[in-house]
Amino acid sequence: MSSIDISIHASHEVSFGALDNTNRAQLQALARDVWRDAESQVKAHWNAFLAADRPSRRRATFAAYLTALDAEAAAAEALAHTHLDLAAAA
Repeated sequence: MSSIDISIHASHEVSFGALDNTNRAQLQALARDVWRDAESQVKAHWNAFLAADRPSRRRATFAAYLTALDAEAAAAEALAHTHLDLAAAA
């Protein structure tokens, strides 16, 4: 299994204080935005793979697609954890 650094883009950086209901909702919204960005990357890399015209480009674009899939899975897991945290807090 590969190790991937999932860094949050600067546009997604938010400061959270104590996790009250408002902050939990903000955290969940942030996780959803990160997941949507990751999903967009998967689509973009898949389309690049389909458009690749040489075997060397197909290998590189497929590797990028797999990396994007891993990033999307990590983002989906983080999003799921925000839902679980909200349910546990209720």
